[in-house]
Amino acid sequence: MIETIEYALGTVSNTASYLRLWALSLAHGQLSRVFLSMIFSNAIAEGGNVFVLTLRIILGFPFFIMVTFGIILMMDTMECFLHSLRLHWVEFQNKFFKGDGVEFVPFKHIS
Repeated sequence: MIETIEYALGTVSNTASYLRLWALSLAHGQLSRVFLSMIFSNAIAEGGNVFVLTLRIILGFPFFIMVTFGIILMMDTMECFLHSLRLHWVEFQNKFFKGDGVEFVPFKHIS
């Protein structure tokens, strides 16, 4: 009975963790849109001189690339990698480890 409850709770917990990972990937897309709108849309919405607008866009593009690469591609990729690595480790241990009280005896090769 206890193993059934543990299995059901583990399944729900692991599924929720993978859904959390999926939510992180969706949040990264939204974060990219926010950066794009903050850098370019605000510059275009202010209007003004065509030369100033062009200069803002030309100078804003490298900043947009650096922010996108630094935050979304590097930090968030590392975050997702570490989260999925933890999930694989936890799920792997869930499926094969039984704490049934049998003492571990290491293999000894006597020559």
